[in-house]
Amino acid sequence: MSTLTSVARVAEERRPTFLPELFGPTRMLVAENMVYAMMDSLSPLDYAGGHWDFYEQGGRPLFMVPTSKARYRTACSGNGWQGEVSAEAAGIIATLFAFSHLSFHHAADQLVEGYARLYEFAGDHPEAAEIFQAID
Repeated sequence: MSTLTSVARVAEERRPTFLPELFGPTRMLVAENMVYAMMDSLSPLDYAGGHWDFYEQGGRPLFMVPTSKARYRTACSGNGWQGEVSAEAAGIIATLFAFSHLSFHHAADQLVEGYARLYEFAGDHPEAAEIFQAID
């Protein structure tokens, strides 16, 4: 369950449309794997794959959340940040990184808009400080 009331977990029957809406139909498989790879890199001690929940805000896709643990020890090799965050914050971080990396290879407004929407959402998250330190 989300820590914020402004987001909702995507219902099982709507999961098939989430990734194409979030990343685009031609990028959805690459993007999904990118999120998983980002999480594996960010939390190698705690993340070992598994099911992910999808979250939306106002009917628009927003981010993915791993469900195998409640909290993840996280380290960002690019900036040296280390910390422990909730599964939701870890998912936000991994999804933001995936958006960023994909935007270097795919010129798509959908990626830019998705990143901006999630970045704005992250600013109001209870773990905003950790999220922004991780992605800085």
